[in-house]
Amino acid sequence: MSNVTNDPIADMLTRVRNALTAGKLEVIVPKSNIKIEIARILKEEGYVEDYTIGDETPVPLIRIQLKYFGSRRDRRPVITQLRRISKPGRRVYRKRSELPIVLSGTGIAIVTTPKGVMTAQQARRSGVGGEVLCYIW
Repeated sequence: MSNVTNDPIADMLTRVRNALTAGKLEVIVPKSNIKIEIARILKEEGYVEDYTIGDETPVPLIRIQLKYFGSRRDRRPVITQLRRISKPGRRVYRKRSELPIVLSGTGIAIVTTPKGVMTAQQARRSGVGGEVLCYIW
């Protein structure tokens, strides 16, 4: 599992997207501090059930328990879409006043700011802008 990726956040979002499409109950991603923060926000905002951080060697992993709604036959994922915004080749920074509102407030934008990783709404409240990592709805 030692595949090197240029964009680990896009890799994480793709793994979550693929697991949701396949109806999996959990997805496993290599651990990094930024991914832990993204998983924390997804849990706080109710997009995933929970996440656990392992200490496997050589690569520690994050296990994210995915969340679905509906009865077993026609259950649908809570997350309908994940979109990477800022990429290694094209970083997207926004001032506090320009932070995005995703789908009229039904989705979230995850932003990395000088005060840490948070949703765009939290960043607006904290009075900071930052790099827009992704949209989730």
